[in-house]
This record gives sequence, structure tokens and C-alpha cells, in this order.
Amino acid sequence: MERIALEEHFRVPNMPEYSGSGQYFSDQTAVKRFDDLLADFDDLRLQAMGEAKVTRAILSHTIPGLGVTTDKKKAVGDATKINDFLAEKIARHPDRFGGFATLPMHSAPDAAKELERCVKQLGFQGAMINGHTHGHYLDEDQYAVFWERVADLSVPIYVHPTNAWQTPQHYQDHPELGEAIWGWAVETGTHILRLLFSGLFDRFPTLQIIAGHGGEGLPYFLWRFDSRFKVMSFGKTLKKLPSSYIRENVSITTAGLCSTPSLRCALGELGEDRVLFSVDYPYESSKVAGDWLDNADLAADVLRKVASGNAKRLLHLK
Repeated sequence: MERIALEEHFRVPNMPEYSGSGQYFSDQTAVKRFDDLLADFDDLRLQAMGEAKVTRAILSHTIPGLGVTTDKKKAVGDATKINDFLAEKIARHPDRFGGFATLPMHSAPDAAKELERCVKQLGFQGAMINGHTHGHYLDEDQYAVFWERVADLSVPIYVHPTNAWQTPQHYQDHPELGEAIWGWAVETGTHILRLLFSGLFDRFPTLQIIAGHGGEGLPYFLWRFDSRFKVMSFGKTLKKLPSSYIRENVSITTAGLCSTPSLRCALGELGEDRVLFSVDYPYESSKVAGDWLDNADLAADVLRKVASGNAKRLLHLK
């Protein structure tokens, strides 16, 4: 059975400013291991894919990415370099790798232009964006030209976690809450809800967003989103209930959340066409993720969809 993974990261060795694992992990031995795995596109990566039975990995640049720079011109130039680097690596294993573009979200027109180049010339399947860009979120008016291009290209945008722009007061003295344990899910889920409540999906009904880590908590709250929006909309108007947009415009991956109860919740709330397998390589164990899916006890037709069928449809893979 084919198995496609969508949140599998890499780094460009001569651009260390965009891939500092050391800022997220205190164990320097682990940091060195992650850096080695991120930079490898051959033996180590293919071995890990084998352990998870992944037949194709859609590669994306690791965090923090281009968001660390405030220099728009540098971001635009470096995005091209990163994407060309990835295209070269994919060309060495075209049957095993695909790519999500790195985009300079400092400039919506430049991001739109680079996305089109990556899709039409490099053959990438979409893009991954690491949350806000210096406090600017993707629902802002400045990004309208970008979303127009995304809709025209009919490719998904994977919204990946980053730290909150300003550290919330309730995270003070608790840095463990601000990142992967909790804060990233809150930040990313909120970002996607901003897109929804801005009316983005009413303006562009075919747009497709991907959320990792089991959907960053969103599937669990669909009923409440609808219930409270009916009485606490604060003047917002939408053509449909909030849950409809999440079920029609958002797909989720299992990256970094190997939990069968969570998987069953997501399948129940979103439907079997909206859940996609992923690993979150190299930050999670490929073997653990692969073994977990093997034992998730899904019906054969649902397993095929989660393992690869939904990804092939969403990413227009042959």
C-alpha cells in the first residue's frame, strides 16, 4: 500500500539562520542529530521513510524559516535559493520526494510570484507557511493578491506552527507552554480560524488549507464553533456555519500526533476524506508513526485514504 507523508522537513546547510533546532531543544546531542537528519536527502532520510513504509515524502523547510529576517529583499532572494535547492534534491529521487515551497510572506506579490514559479516550473505540490510574519497574519488585506494566486493554481497551503508574536502573559514563567506542548497548536489553530472568520473561504471557495498535528485541536471544537457563532458572532457574517468551512476547506495530518482516539475523533468530525498520514520528520520517530498507523485498526478503504489516497487527491499526484 502506498503511504505519503506531508510534514517532512529539511534544511539548507549553508543557511543556518533559518533552521536553528538549538533554539527549540536543550539537548545538544539531539540538536546535532536533527541537523544531520534535516540536511540528508539520501541514506538517512530514505532509511527513515522505509521504517514508516512511506513511499513518497513531501518535503518542506524546517522552522523558523524565512520569518527570522526582517529584510524583504533578502527573504525574496533566499526563498528562490531554498526552493531551487529543494528542486535539485527532488530531482535525485523524483519518485520518492515532492516539495512544498518556501515563500517570502514579507511581500504578498513576491510570495504569489514565487509560488507560481515553484508550482509551474519546479513541480511543487503547494507551500508551507510558518504562521505569521512578524505579527502579520494571512487574513490581512495585504495578502489578497497571494490568495488569488493560490486559488488560480489550485494548490494547498500548509499552515505550520510558529511562536506567538508576543508572549502571552499566561505563558510567563512557563516557557514549556509556549511551543510544541501547547502554544503552537493554539497559535496555528487561531491563525486558521482568522482565515475562516475573515470570509476568505467565501471569497475563494476552492481554497485548501492543511493543518498538522491532528488539526491543531480544531476538529474537537466544531460543534462549539457553530453553537457560539450563532449567538456571539460580533457582527461577523458568513455564508455557512464555521464547521462547514473546516470540513470543506481544511485537511489535517497526523504529523506529531500518533493517537488512535484522536484519529477516530478527526475521522468522525471531518470525514474520511480530510485526514492524511504524516510523520513530522525528523522531530518524531518514523518507525513509531508507521507502526502506529499499521495498528490503528481502520477499515481497509479508510486506511487507504488516510495513508495515501487523500494526499494524492489534494496534491494532484499521479
